[in-house]
Amino acid sequence: MAVTTEQLNVWKQQQRSIISLTAWDYSIARVLDEAGVDVILVGDSLAMVALGHPTTLPVTLDEMIHHAKAVRRGVKRALIVCDLPFLSYQENVSQAIHSAGRVLKETGAAAVKLEGGHARAIATVKELTAIGIPVMGHVGLTPQSCNSLGYKQQGNTAESADRILDEAIALSQAGAFSLVLEHIPSELAATITSTVSIPTIGIGAGGACDGQVLVTADLLGLSLTTPPFAKPYIDLQSIMTDAVERFAKDVLEDRFPTDH
Repeated sequence: MAVTTEQLNVWKQQQRSIISLTAWDYSIARVLDEAGVDVILVGDSLAMVALGHPTTLPVTLDEMIHHAKAVRRGVKRALIVCDLPFLSYQENVSQAIHSAGRVLKETGAAAVKLEGGHARAIATVKELTAIGIPVMGHVGLTPQSCNSLGYKQQGNTAESADRILDEAIALSQAGAFSLVLEHIPSELAATITSTVSIPTIGIGAGGACDGQVLVTADLLGLSLTTPPFAKPYIDLQSIMTDAVERFAKDVLEDRFPTDH
């Protein structure tokens, strides 16, 4: 049975942890779905892991839609959420509606995710959810703000922790169906999780969240640099390099193909 936004809320009440990973193409999405991942995020992190950019900022809405279409083809069960990329929703609510509408209409994704909990983001979430577009919020470290925030942990002071908590509450009240909590102290994440009625999905936010998400390239050992909170479960880069080198050697030494 396909995972829905309502199911995530049921799991929060049941204290059943939510499993989430990112995907950027059909092959990765199919593997994640068959392995039992609940939420597949077509994250704008694909700008870095699939397109080779140094940050998430350059990826366009058309590129996100292109990748989300491929992910959709590989998924039967998981809830697909697609990031709205930088400058595809910040100008005004009309732009956000158009961008989010294109994502749902053209890709078959079930929801969109947008970053930030400032007043404009709250207003955007209210408008999107009012017309039936499910929205996942994202507070704490927001990579689209890397030029102002960097990539350091957020919420380390009483003032910033209070602000992030207020943003999380406001996003929940605005209609977001869940929240990503990125790179914040575990105590703050626990407070948010116990305060809001919607599920929280942590990335570098401790174990008290209702679920966990990682960038799949980090999990597989394919990233050039791995965040301090990520856990590589395999060094796939080394395995792939070894396989390619053995193939190349077989070709050079006339051992492949073997039909001669």
